Amino acid sequence: MTSQSTLQALPALGRRPAPGANPTRAETREQLAKASYDLLVIGGGILGISTAWHAAQSGLRVALVDAGDFAGATSSASSKLLHGGLRYLQTGAVRLVAENHVERRAVSRQVAPHLANPLTFYLPVYKGGPHGAAKLGAGVFAYSALSAFGDGVGHLLSPAKAAQDVPELRTDNLRAVAVYGDDQMNDSRMALMTVRAAVEAGTVVLNHAEVTGLRFTRGRVTGAELKDRLSGDEFGVNARLVLNATGPWVDHLRRMENPGAAPSIRLSKGAHLVLKRTSPWRAALATPIDRYRITFALPWEDMLLLGTTDEEYVGDPAEVAVTEKDTAQILDEAALSIRDQQLSRDLVTYAFAGLRVLPGGPGDTSKAKRETVVTEGRGGMLSVAGGKWTTFRHIGRTVMKKLESLPGRPLGEDFEPVASLPKRLPLPGVANPRAVAHRLLVDRPAPGPRMAPDTARHLATHYGSLAFDIARLANDDPELGKRVHPEAPEIWAQVVYARDNEWAETADDVLRRRTTLTIRGLDTDDVRGKVRDLLAKE
Repeated sequence: MTSQSTLQALPALGRRPAPGANPTRAETREQLAKASYDLLVIGGGILGISTAWHAAQSGLRVALVDAGDFAGATSSASSKLLHGGLRYLQTGAVRLVAENHVERRAVSRQVAPHLANPLTFYLPVYKGGPHGAAKLGAGVFAYSALSAFGDGVGHLLSPAKAAQDVPELRTDNLRAVAVYGDDQMNDSRMALMTVRAAVEAGTVVLNHAEVTGLRFTRGRVTGAELKDRLSGDEFGVNARLVLNATGPWVDHLRRMENPGAAPSIRLSKGAHLVLKRTSPWRAALATPIDRYRITFALPWEDMLLLGTTDEEYVGDPAEVAVTEKDTAQILDEAALSIRDQQLSRDLVTYAFAGLRVLPGGPGDTSKAKRETVVTEGRGGMLSVAGGKWTTFRHIGRTVMKKLESLPGRPLGEDFEPVASLPKRLPLPGVANPRAVAHRLLVDRPAPGPRMAPDTARHLATHYGSLAFDIARLANDDPELGKRVHPEAPEIWAQVVYARDNEWAETADDVLRRRTTLTIRGLDTDDVRGKVRDLLAKE
């Protein structure tokens, strides 16, 4: 736990927003209410964020609002992967896998190399399993071929060699291990950087702002009524076009436009567990459960991420949670390839669940296509739902093409077509994370203490070159250079930075999505209280 002297010192910190800090909520509300926008995006998940980013790049006046936090629901509850989708080869979706790989490589190499990490995957082949070694060997070779062998050639590995890299791997009845490559990320951080990119392109954003109704002009949706959930203030936004990107709530908003609107989606719950690791993991495990499903064990944020489930969800999306049944299922499926000592419930630090948005229709959710669906309501509101995290840029471009082609050209003619935009525009902070971490360690303040190596690595891989802004805060006030919790790499400067530059309004905004304190199980009462104190200071 953080020392009492540090905690007592914190209320005096961070009183002045950094130069260039975000406007206040009151200023943003006033701006939203007074201006008229070309596009109002309702929903701050990655689909809405990406669309707002591309629309602003096109020169449109764009506003983005969300009832909760940015990436506060499904977009921060993913498996944290940028991947081609190996299992889609089983259904013959070769073109989809190839397209996913193109986007994965673009994000991990040009758009956000500071936020993506290459990850080797081991696919264990056990006696009596759903797939044989020859089939999986051919599958990972084809998978790597569709990625232009950019991550090496998919191949088979001996159980003994695999066990050296993953000491907790079960080797009983293990025939072989298939190897392939993908990438992973911290989804919350990737989403926040995309919000920042959208704002830098001109988007006006406000989180914790709930839509209470839609505005209509001669039967067409031309804006929304909103309520600030934090202050209680009510205001409205006018827009030529409204995009409903509310994910699991998409049909709720469609019924505001048309009370008789038929359901357009169905939901699938994906639950995950986060555990402390009992040994180093130099590769991830992707273990086949049946013909279609795979369970993952991913080294992530110095922890181990297990999951996921895939079952239809009916109910209030706000109440989705990990149940005892989910926990038992995840641990039981993980036990197919992981030793018992790594699967102790005492090692679980956090559990989370998200909702996949799937096209409406019958059938097993695990076999449903993860496609993006764009529909237009009778009032002219567009609704977008579905898709994969990996293809978030492609989804933004797809929605923009739809907007450009609408009858009557509601957005007018005075903007750049999405086809003319830069193909691989980097997200803010783009830099080589190793170089950033080295600089953070070398450029120590005099006579201040040197930054800890794990903190330098954490800042470099979560902020890129923006990590230097956080380091300056810590250099100016040594108290901000201290750890939030001794068992985590985060420092107090990140809390101040999240408040002033990343739209953090609540303790959960900071601890769950701007940092990793919650997923590590380290968001103690003392930590939460001091975070709230810092957030309250103007």
